[in-house]
Amino acid sequence: MSRHEQVSVLLIEIRNEMQAQNLWQSQPPEPAALASREPFCVDTLDFTEWVQWLLLPRLQELIERQLPLPQNSEIQPMAEEVFKPMPEDTDRLLALISQLDQALRVHH
Repeated sequence: MSRHEQVSVLLIEIRNEMQAQNLWQSQPPEPAALASREPFCVDTLDFTEWVQWLLLPRLQELIERQLPLPQNSEIQPMAEEVFKPMPEDTDRLLALISQLDQALRVHH
């Protein structure tokens, strides 16, 4: 399986898991919120909103256009922090995000 295929499958699984845990939003945030310069848009978006509205679509576009994927990904540590206090069962989602990090990491 190619890296693009691997990441594509993970994007679908992350989306499905977020929907299963009611962490998926039907309304997009304000465009200004998406334009934040902060890592993960921490000043304007919840982490799960950042995943839904920025991370997944951006990676999906790279896959569709067969463009190079990011060479490095460190999403899991942030996800762990954010998910700790949440009432939802985020174990599977965290595992999927960890797999996404690994899939995006390039081993030289």
